[in-house]
Amino acid sequence: MDRLVKPDVDEVEFSFMKGENCTATFCLTNLMHTMSVAVCLSTSNPSVFSFSQDFSIIPPLSSSSYTISCKSSDKLPLSTPPDKISVRSAMLPIGKAHTDDLRRLFSKPGRHVFKDASLLISFVGFDVVEFLISNHKRIPDLRSLLNKAISGCSKSQLTALMEPAVSSGKLGLVSVLIDAGVDVNVKDCLKQSMLSSAVRTGKIDIVKRLIDSHCKIDFSVDLVLHIAAAMNHVDLIELLRENFPDIPVNSVDSDGRTPIHTAAAHGHVEVISFLASVGGDVEAVDRTKWTPLHFAAAGGHLEAVEYLLNCSNVKYAVNSDGRTAFALASENGHTDLFDSLRLDDALHRTARAGDVRGLRSCVAAGAKVNGKDQNGWTALHRAAFKGRVECVKALLEVGAEADAVDNAGYTPLRCAVEAGQEEVARLLLDSGAKPISSKI
Repeated sequence: MDRLVKPDVDEVEFSFMKGENCTATFCLTNLMHTMSVAVCLSTSNPSVFSFSQDFSIIPPLSSSSYTISCKSSDKLPLSTPPDKISVRSAMLPIGKAHTDDLRRLFSKPGRHVFKDASLLISFVGFDVVEFLISNHKRIPDLRSLLNKAISGCSKSQLTALMEPAVSSGKLGLVSVLIDAGVDVNVKDCLKQSMLSSAVRTGKIDIVKRLIDSHCKIDFSVDLVLHIAAAMNHVDLIELLRENFPDIPVNSVDSDGRTPIHTAAAHGHVEVISFLASVGGDVEAVDRTKWTPLHFAAAGGHLEAVEYLLNCSNVKYAVNSDGRTAFALASENGHTDLFDSLRLDDALHRTARAGDVRGLRSCVAAGAKVNGKDQNGWTALHRAAFKGRVECVKALLEVGAEADAVDNAGYTPLRCAVEAGQEEVARLLLDSGAKPISSKI
């Protein structure tokens, strides 16, 4: 005989609710045909768990139910390893005994006492799942505990836990809830989809899981490209555009800012470059007329400033306060941006003044040979208009575009002609500039 009684379960489940007493029941059956059995119940954590009766007597081939209580607490009494119920038994030939007699019986070690079972204690319910999600970083064997806990929850309760699960950044937590049948299209407190929350975690695996589960987004509310841009996640932007081809790359937030504005404000050049390559407007202005260059300059992001200068013509654009990107860099003490934001201006000044040496120095320092001012003029326009022959030669030697067009459609040749600079006009024609009339 290896045991005298048999429990009806291997695990006792508590439907835990914060601040409330909770109970669970289980049943023991006497396996003896002719003899009563004395039973002693105990737990590995008596300060938390207690029984309605620690000692009892079960008649032959009969069953008895037992209630175990868990003290009320705002904190889930979870332990590692899990708490257990120990079931011990002993044969009782006389069939009856007082509690003190039973206490003495089980206090004496020996072969007369059987250890019949060790029942695990587990917890289920909404408060349990919420606790596990909130404390996921310090709970071992989290997934098995969660799989058990969700058995005591309704679908609506589990759906209410999607946002904290997604925000945790743990794919396992999200997958358990999705596999349990939650509504992946539940909204957070800002009326945004779970994909917005997922993108904020920066976890591409969670974003993929939600997309594969048919999570939808509202382009007017879910500014997922802005979120990804702020976090410098080109991979997420690519994934979102692949799965939502209609997502507007120039969508704006409540301030009228596009994802490129956001990336520029953080100095994320790779994101700016990618967004620009798929149609992002590098010259967009927000509600206060700030361009991405304004944000990059104000934040002191040199690489972003240089990239935007190379692919846009808004260096002289002013915001609603009348400030240029240079003014914002100056106000914020970003002196390392001065050369980038003013170097082209210096090139234009030397071209206008006929300073060949200064012009070559500007080019050597990195000035854009074909950089345009607020009117679309290049340095070659200025040199041609002023008749600076040597500067025109020097600019053409370093790659100046002979047929560059300003905002009014004027080329350097036309500027030279209208200014009466015949020598410059002939030089430009000899260098391949397109003639504007047969009279030249």
